[in-house]
Amino acid sequence: MSVRSGSRHILIHGMVLVLVGLVWGILVPTTPHPRLALGAHIQFVTNGMLFIVLATLLLALPHSVGLKSVWVMVVAVWLTWAMAMSEVANAWWGTTQTLPISASQAGATGGEPWQELVVTFTHIAAGLGLIIAWSLLVVGFVIEFDGLLTAPTSYLSVIPLRADAATGD
Repeated sequence: MSVRSGSRHILIHGMVLVLVGLVWGILVPTTPHPRLALGAHIQFVTNGMLFIVLATLLLALPHSVGLKSVWVMVVAVWLTWAMAMSEVANAWWGTTQTLPISASQAGATGGEPWQELVVTFTHIAAGLGLIIAWSLLVVGFVIEFDGLLTAPTSYLSVIPLRADAATGD
């Protein structure tokens, strides 16, 4: 996998996450805990858009994000799938430990211990994966921006470095 192909992989997953979220949204009222199902719908759509933005940045702008960082980002995508699918299951399980506010609003009474563990583990893993992936993205862009400051002026012409440069004054 190259940085470009990994970025396209992330982009496709982001689009599919949004699509699954939209389709899941139709099914929300049919679940035992629609409030928890709504949370899954929001996770699919929001994280899908997040990955679309991440991939678009990688594909469209200069950066120094390396292949290992892109691998971490792809792993974050898969962890996010697991988390979102655990929320879909939770629309039936009604666990309360990881999402107590939503569970309370949904009238959930708690799931089996293994169900609580699945929801908790997937949320922690996906959350850490997202934090690491976005940290690597930011670092990759900050390093590239620093490199642009010493790059030929053809690169600098697209980046306003002063407030008056943006207006031409």
